[in-house]
Amino acid sequence: MTQQARPGADWWRGCVIYQVYPRSFQDSTGDGSGDLAGITRRLPHIASLGVDAVWLSPFFKSPMADMGYDVSDYCAVDPMFGTMGDFDSMISEAHRLGLKIIIDQVLSHSSDKHPWFVESRASRDNPKADWYVWAQPKPDGTAPNNWLSIFGGPGWEWDSTRKQYYQHNFLASQPDLNFHNPEVQDALLETVRFWLDRGVDGFRLDTVNFYVHDKWLRDNPPLPKSIAGKNEEPNPYEYQDHLFDKTRPENIAFLERFRALLDEYGNRSSVGEVGDGERSLQTVAAYTSGGDKLHMCYTFDLLGPKFSAAHVHKCIADFEAAVTDGWVCWAFSNHDVIRHVTRWTRLGGDPEAVAKFSVALLACLRGSICIYQGEELGLEEAELAFEDLRDPYGIRFWPGFKGRDGCRTPMVWEAQAEQGGFSDGKPWLPIPAAHRALAVDRQQHDAESVLCRYRAVLEARRMLPVLIHGSISLLDTEGDVLAFVREVGDERLLCVFNFSEKNASWPVPARLGGVSPLQFPGALGEVEKDRITLAPLDYFIGRFV
Repeated sequence: MTQQARPGADWWRGCVIYQVYPRSFQDSTGDGSGDLAGITRRLPHIASLGVDAVWLSPFFKSPMADMGYDVSDYCAVDPMFGTMGDFDSMISEAHRLGLKIIIDQVLSHSSDKHPWFVESRASRDNPKADWYVWAQPKPDGTAPNNWLSIFGGPGWEWDSTRKQYYQHNFLASQPDLNFHNPEVQDALLETVRFWLDRGVDGFRLDTVNFYVHDKWLRDNPPLPKSIAGKNEEPNPYEYQDHLFDKTRPENIAFLERFRALLDEYGNRSSVGEVGDGERSLQTVAAYTSGGDKLHMCYTFDLLGPKFSAAHVHKCIADFEAAVTDGWVCWAFSNHDVIRHVTRWTRLGGDPEAVAKFSVALLACLRGSICIYQGEELGLEEAELAFEDLRDPYGIRFWPGFKGRDGCRTPMVWEAQAEQGGFSDGKPWLPIPAAHRALAVDRQQHDAESVLCRYRAVLEARRMLPVLIHGSISLLDTEGDVLAFVREVGDERLLCVFNFSEKNASWPVPARLGGVSPLQFPGALGEVEKDRITLAPLDYFIGRFV
């Protein structure tokens, strides 16, 4: 199935993105790891969903200490994933199918095996000595300040050659680049240009608010709940208010440089990952305003465990209030969080019903949307044994936190195949039997399957421009019901979702006028005498008359 690519420079506004985790999508060599040739083979499946773009998690040359988010060469394909020729073939086939390609850019840090860092750590006076964040120890030999690593322990690592500490927000093998050095910015932008010249259509910027550190290396203060002794997070990183190790104001100037480069090529796009606690929306507003920085950002607001009308209402309202001159990309799952079907299915609930409800909700939100491989099958989080873990984050914090491998297990294509059609060899992560039962070939032609529901909902969204371009107005409700109006020009749609496990009834406000139901996939809600009735996890999409 070939999609008609959305034309024009604003193709990204309201687009649907499909995230591929390359190591777990399709293996073409039998070594148990997915690769670029495997992705090319499965592009027709992605196109059949009716999405606009494919986001690829990193495939660059890397020691794989953090599964490719530790880059040792920004302009090379890691042999694990194939060759540059495989990349060129993949992007050519994607474009033939009407799909745009967005690639991950991990600019805040590199691998400690990157030639830049190898040179930087060799001495204090070499040409790249200031390309990373180096600092003197305190007089007692301890780290320069109290900054922590997200992956556990101090955010500083001692180097015996330079006799200094270097900063790392993640693993010690992921040293932070020094964005206060213009040469670093220039070099990173040249790696971006390399991929633009190869025809990529956009970039997802990993940890985009982590680029710049406080040049005075000031200590982060504790969060109020830590002071009060009420912080029960398993990771001590969450005890600090991260004022100085990320989201520094100097980052704006770099994002303007990044956008100017993209604008040289035309019709390119960018989406930034913003993890900034309660300040995330303010950061998104700053990073997407003015049309001269990022095209859009996403936060973790809907990537957590909360599943209620009130929570989604608050997320929408907060975004609309804070980000008046920017754009959001909503997602419910990705490679870093527990799959949303598992997070949101209540005890004794129906995961399939949650999956179908969720895609309808996602499709009706104002913004661009991103779906993660396997969610179109209704996959739940995989339960893995400790000995099967590959994620350093999970290994470090087990058992309080089991890491990210449970959402990264291989895609399942064939129910009867031993490895789900993913590989002829032993997969790098085990494939649960419950996942094989939900394989693509088993759902492909079942009109009631989650897969077919995804296709139908995304097709309905594409046929309703109001869902892509329209404004959103939240309505007052009671109970666990979410209601809002999407509007563009003369087109107005009413969207009502019942998050509850019980039936719900919601009166349509008289000021809105009459409403009639649309034939929207899976919407079984009914309207009678200006009152909408909904079964549990049911929704209503209607047009005002």
